[in-house]
Amino acid sequence: MKSSNQLNHNLSARIDVIQGDITQQQVDAIVNAANESLLGGGGVDGAIHRAAGKQLLEECRTLGGCSSGEAKITKGYKLPAKWVIHTVGPIWRGGNNGEDDLLRSCYRHSLNLAEKKGIRTIAFPAISTGVYRFPLDRATKIAINEVKQFLRENLSFEQVIFVCFGDDSYRCYFKNVSELVPLRGIKN
Repeated sequence: MKSSNQLNHNLSARIDVIQGDITQQQVDAIVNAANESLLGGGGVDGAIHRAAGKQLLEECRTLGGCSSGEAKITKGYKLPAKWVIHTVGPIWRGGNNGEDDLLRSCYRHSLNLAEKKGIRTIAFPAISTGVYRFPLDRATKIAINEVKQFLRENLSFEQVIFVCFGDDSYRCYFKNVSELVPLRGIKN
């Protein structure tokens, strides 16, 4: 059995935060912060659809959409990633309408779907923090805690990368990962 220090070390080696373009990540799967239609949109969703090519849209048309908090998977087509996991985050309506639970569900469903497909490396955007207006710090803590819980239970999963597009998002994720996941080489 692993000690908590070994487990934390393992977690810190398996969670990363970078600033960049999610469509360029060399991972098994990237997660798309999609809308319910799954037919493309703005932000991350539009960038993924553009980079993957028209076959992604064609496959998404066969999926019948996706409800908030759920996830569906397609091929990656022209992306470096073999798979795209589409999840629909909640629209922020003040925090008293189940938004936290729906966001947790996005991460949980995406990771469970990845596990079922044998995916071992995955990249997430900052789900719901753009046009859906979910407060960045609150969303970041939810994302990190869901990933930590999943990785504790799934030791064969190799890497989760939080890919941040902007400076504010990167700083927020980096700060929260540093606080919520003990850094390598630091004893608690």
